[in-house]
Amino acid sequence: MRIRSAVPDDARRLLEIYAYYVMNTAVSFEYDVPPEAEFRGRIENTLRKYPYLILEEDGVIQGYAYAGVFKDRAAYDHSCELSIYLDYNAKGRGYGRKLYEELEERLKRQGILNLYACIAIPDTEDEYLTRDSEGFHRHLGFCTVGEFHKCGCKFGRLYSMIWMEKIIGEHT
Repeated sequence: MRIRSAVPDDARRLLEIYAYYVMNTAVSFEYDVPPEAEFRGRIENTLRKYPYLILEEDGVIQGYAYAGVFKDRAAYDHSCELSIYLDYNAKGRGYGRKLYEELEERLKRQGILNLYACIAIPDTEDEYLTRDSEGFHRHLGFCTVGEFHKCGCKFGRLYSMIWMEKIIGEHT
């Protein structure tokens, strides 16, 4: 297993992983899988300022995680939002933890102090959404700092969003 920085040419495989979540879950609130060119642009845009990491096992990309702008104002430059997606068949192998640990280390070196994750949650778990992402983040030291009730609709159902936060640096 190895973790490396993403390159725009990884777009096709990363989009394959992401497409599952768009088409089959409410983890992503996107309704349509973006075109590969658009997804490639997202990778390029992220890499201008933040880490975008890939985990490979035996040369096959099994997942990715990246940081992004928390709020687009200079005052928030010490904070960022994280996202992570694993190949649907690669869950439960510790890949998510390894990606987030490496991402956190790189962000610390960049001077980031606060990490945020915006997570869809169901009132009652269903075939499209569980509370697994919330549990994953909580297990890695994130805590819930806010909730937006029934703010997203996908597959004809309303879902809520929570913001979770992890402090990784000293605020001096």
